[in-house]
Amino acid sequence: MAFAFDIPSLLLFSAVLALAVMTVRRKRRCLPPGPKGLPILGNIFDVPKEFEWLAYQKWGREFQSDIIYLNLAGTPAIVVNSAQAAHDLFEKRSALYSDRTRMPMLNELVGCDWHFVFMGYGDSWRERRRVFHQYFHPNATTSYRPREIKVARELLRRLLETPDDFMIHLRHMAGSLILGVAYGIDVQPKNDPYIATAETALHAMSMAGNAGAYLVDYMPFLKHIPSWFPGATFKRQAAEWRKATTAMVEVPFRAVRNAMAEGKASPSMIVSLLHQLDEDQDKQHRETVISGVAAAAYTGGSDTTVSAIGSFFLAMLMYPEIQRKAQAEVDRVVGRDRLPDFSDEPALPYVSALVKEVLRWRPVTPLAVPHRLTSDDVYNGYHLPAGSIVVGNSWAILHDEKTFPDPEAFIPERFLNADGSLRTEMRDAELAAFGFGRRICPGRHLACASIWIAIASVLSTFTLSKAVDEDGNVIEPSGEYLSGSLASYPLPFKCDFKPRSAKTADLVYSSLAEECE
Repeated sequence: MAFAFDIPSLLLFSAVLALAVMTVRRKRRCLPPGPKGLPILGNIFDVPKEFEWLAYQKWGREFQSDIIYLNLAGTPAIVVNSAQAAHDLFEKRSALYSDRTRMPMLNELVGCDWHFVFMGYGDSWRERRRVFHQYFHPNATTSYRPREIKVARELLRRLLETPDDFMIHLRHMAGSLILGVAYGIDVQPKNDPYIATAETALHAMSMAGNAGAYLVDYMPFLKHIPSWFPGATFKRQAAEWRKATTAMVEVPFRAVRNAMAEGKASPSMIVSLLHQLDEDQDKQHRETVISGVAAAAYTGGSDTTVSAIGSFFLAMLMYPEIQRKAQAEVDRVVGRDRLPDFSDEPALPYVSALVKEVLRWRPVTPLAVPHRLTSDDVYNGYHLPAGSIVVGNSWAILHDEKTFPDPEAFIPERFLNADGSLRTEMRDAELAAFGFGRRICPGRHLACASIWIAIASVLSTFTLSKAVDEDGNVIEPSGEYLSGSLASYPLPFKCDFKPRSAKTADLVYSSLAEECE
């Protein structure tokens, strides 16, 4: 059938169309500034696949705006580049900005819907967050300090014996702590199967959670295409990754449940939670909650610890004068006849400032896990559409020259007063390093404590320096990092760990013997 229009109808249609175009353009002008994109696809080709935070920081400077706007194939996205904007939106307006963007690749295809960090803001998230908080709030985490000291001293022993494997030792330390706290599992000295399973799953989650890497996150209908379909490589990859994430949740949980049945389970978060189950509760649902919360504890704690201490090692190679200052403070307070413990922390402000600077200088998660705006909002005169992905750019916030002059330099003194005491008002580094608002990382207290005791212990016992090759030439570390959605790590580098005295080995071994008594 042919369509025919009279002149008045055409004029009316043209007027309505012109009005619609003007309205859209006017609304677009009210959006935050950002790079001009393509029709329909928007900015999906503008967003780099790696180190996105650097591009977002660059655009923020280019457009002279704390927030920038991107169109991701029809999905609006807001990037928050300043501490003030992050506070105004994520803190003051947390009721609007506490939801999560659902990522089909991670949540559905890879099967990470058990992880409460990626859950939407609702009852399921609250239930899991409440369970997690029960064991990881500040007062609760002090009970884990003996274990944190033990794994830190075990790290020292490993660095004495096989220093070249320092990154492997960091992963063992982090895994040992979390598996002990959450599951009561004592890991094997080498090639522990639980750590291996978790590391495979962490890699899968880091890849799948890389915002912008998979078209299915912008076009969810693609999740329904068959795996054999041309271009469906992402589905085949997701199926393999799903096996790893499922194993991380189920394998250690099943081991603990079996140990409980045999009366051999060690005290842990899971054992405590399973003992709390009432007969009138939905057992299957509660066990799903418990197993997911325990696995979430591993994913959060392991990445944070390994990344931060790896960055500390790198910083000590690049800034040896900082290492000497920190060692001098440790020697003055602790001495050379024992190792640091948490009772020394108040008297070691320079070490604490150094830890804060590590988290600022190379933030573990340069981009926070994306939030979702649940209703229209206005900020600084800009229209922020409901349904927007809202991402806190931790890197930009922690490298803001106005707050942190010379941000690329490693300067612990920026967190100290003139008298050497800690600047209590400098909280941006800790907050931005662990997320924002109601979705800030709930395991940050355990992570910060384990990072502090490990760094203080290493400073007490070793001097780190650049390695040399067979010809005596210094091997310069590149200082470059791997890009990842869950955590960013230094690229592999060589490091020489020199015991600070002839008594170092005896001190480390004797301290471990005391822990075992």
